[in-house]
Amino acid sequence: MLRSLKLLLPALIPSWNFFDVIAPSPRIEYAVLAAPDADPDWREFRPRPDHVSIPAMLGRLAWNPRWNESLFLVSCAERLVDEPTAHSEDEIFARIAADFPEAAWLRFRLVFLSQESGALVSEVLFVSAPRRREDVAR
Repeated sequence: MLRSLKLLLPALIPSWNFFDVIAPSPRIEYAVLAAPDADPDWREFRPRPDHVSIPAMLGRLAWNPRWNESLFLVSCAERLVDEPTAHSEDEIFARIAADFPEAAWLRFRLVFLSQESGALVSEVLFVSAPRRREDVAR
């Protein structure tokens, strides 16, 4: 019984070790292209709203699949920078393609924002190759 309780306690009382390192969070920017060699017009993918009403906040406590998906995309972006895999890139492309069904070609890049000497510094750490929307697996 005591052994079972020891195994259950970490699940009931969270560990805050995941806050050991605070690093910049990646921003995903996308570009919808007419051709693969077109100059990209980068835009933030799923930007946070400037204002959320109280009823919307309360509703999001119980149901917020889009935010959960956005958190998953942040995880994919972090993995893509740390240990690149086709899976992470495919997942990000799939979400962008789902939001822009009219797009012919898509690209995305990962931008990390940090503050240095009081100034906001933007650093691009990953830029995808252009992909046809039809080639994006879903």
